[in-house]
Amino acid sequence: MAGLRNGSTKPLFKLPEIKFTKLFIDGEFVDSVSGKTFETIDPRTGEVIARIAEGDKEDIDLAVKAARRAFDHGPWPRFSGAERRRLMWKFADLIEEHVEELAALDALDAGKVYLRAKTAEIPGAAEFLRFFAGAADKIHGEVLKMSSELQGYTLREPVGVVGHIIPWNFPTTMFFMKVSPALAAGCTMIVKPAEQTPLTALYYAHLAKLAGIPDGVLNVVPGFGPTAGAAICSHMDIDYVCFTGSTDVGRLVMQAAAASNLKQVSLELGGKSPLLIFDDADLDTATDIALLGNLYNKGEICVASSRVFVQEGIYDKFEKKLLAKAKAWVVGDPFDPAVRQGPQISKRHFDRILSYIEHGKREGATLLTGGKPIGDKGHYIEPTIFTNVKEDMIIAKEEIFGPVMALMKFKTVEEAIKSANNTQYGLAAGIVTKDLNVANTVSRSIRAGIIWINCYFGFSMDCPYGGYKMSGFGREYGLESLYKYLQIKSVVTPTYNSPWL
Repeated sequence: MAGLRNGSTKPLFKLPEIKFTKLFIDGEFVDSVSGKTFETIDPRTGEVIARIAEGDKEDIDLAVKAARRAFDHGPWPRFSGAERRRLMWKFADLIEEHVEELAALDALDAGKVYLRAKTAEIPGAAEFLRFFAGAADKIHGEVLKMSSELQGYTLREPVGVVGHIIPWNFPTTMFFMKVSPALAAGCTMIVKPAEQTPLTALYYAHLAKLAGIPDGVLNVVPGFGPTAGAAICSHMDIDYVCFTGSTDVGRLVMQAAAASNLKQVSLELGGKSPLLIFDDADLDTATDIALLGNLYNKGEICVASSRVFVQEGIYDKFEKKLLAKAKAWVVGDPFDPAVRQGPQISKRHFDRILSYIEHGKREGATLLTGGKPIGDKGHYIEPTIFTNVKEDMIIAKEEIFGPVMALMKFKTVEEAIKSANNTQYGLAAGIVTKDLNVANTVSRSIRAGIIWINCYFGFSMDCPYGGYKMSGFGREYGLESLYKYLQIKSVVTPTYNSPWL
C-alpha cells in the first residue's frame, strides 16, 4: 500500500518567508477596510502559515475604482502592443528569478509537489506571459468589402475591467491562464485568489509592480466567495467575469452577472472525464495514463480521468497491472523529491473525499485498493480504486476532486461512447487505442471540450480548452482566450462615386 514518506515529522526543506499578506490595490499593499484577517493553512500539517487580510465588498469597490481609473484614464490600454509586450516580458523574467521561492509557496500553501512546481508550473507562468505578450502587438481587425456604397473595418478593443476568480488547485497556473491574455488585450483587472491559496497571488502582484505594470492595472484581493467573490460578480463597474470553480458556484456567477449589468462571463467548471481504453492498447502505456490521469495533483484537477472504461478483452490484465502501480505510488510531504502525491488542500475537502469513498462502499462498489487516510497529521489519502462500479452510483456521477478512480468495463465502441457521454459534464476525455479509425470515431462522438488520444493532460498554451454542457463555456489557452477579452467594434463610412463596390 502506498505510504506516507517523511510525512511531516522531519523538515525536508527550508520553508519560505511569508512576505506579503495584505491586499494589493492600486499599486500598494493595504489592510482591508474592516481590518479583518483570515488564516491560510499548511495542508501538510493543518497548522497556520499566516494571517491574510480579508477582502470584502468595500475592498472590491476600492479595487474596481482603481482598475476603472486605470482603464479609462491610465496608460495600459493606450500603450502600443509592443510596450505591453515589453513589460509583460519583464514580469516573466522576474518570475523566473524567484522560481524556487514561488514553488515553495505553492507547495506550502496548496500541497503542490515542489519539484513539479519548480520545474513546470512556475516556469509555465512565465511562458504564459511571454506567449500572450507576443500577441499583444498583433491584435488586428478586418477591412470589410460591403454590399452597398459603404466601406468598413473592425477594431478589436479591450473589454474593460475584468474580475478573475481563481480556484485553489492550481494557484499559479490559473492566475496566469487568466491574467496573461487580459493584460495583452489591454484590460485592467481584479483577481480574487481562493482563500485557501492566496500566497503566490500576492507575490505576483509585487512582481508586477517591480516589472512596471502601471498602478491599478492588476489588483489582488484575497477573500471569500460569498463576500469578495459575490461583490465582483454583481459589481456594476466590472465588464467581464472569468471564473473557474464548481458548477454550482458557476450558476451563482451567471445569476449575479445577469442581475447586475449583464456583464459577460466565462466559466470553466466541473468535470467527470472518461478515459476509454481499447483492447489493442499497450498495457503499460494505458495503466500509466489511467493512474496519472486520476492521481496527478492529488486528483484535484477538473479534467481528472476519474471514470476509466476498459474493454473486456484486456480488463483483467489491466486491473492487475494498475493495482501494482497504484500500490507503488508514493504519497507524502510535497517537498520530498520522491513523492508524487501531496496532501489534499484542506481538512474540509479531505473529509469530503473520504465521505465519497464511504458512499462507494455502501452502494456496492468493490474497493480494490486504498480508501483510507495516511498518517496522523496532514490531509493525506491513499490512491483509491473502485471496481464493479455502476454508472448510476454517486462515485461515477459526481465530481470527487480527489485520488478516487471508478473502474468499469465495456464491450463495444458504441457502448464506450454511450458511457463516456453519460454525464452532465463535458470538459475532457481520453482515448487509448492503436486504431486510427476508432480514435477518430470516438473523439468526434464524445461531447467534451478537449480529447486526448494516447496521452492525458496534453495541455499547451496554444491549444484552447473548455467545457461542453455543465462544464461551462468560454475557452482558456490559445488565441481564443485572448479574444474573449476583446470586443469587436465596426466602423463604417460611405463611399461616393466609387468605380466599384
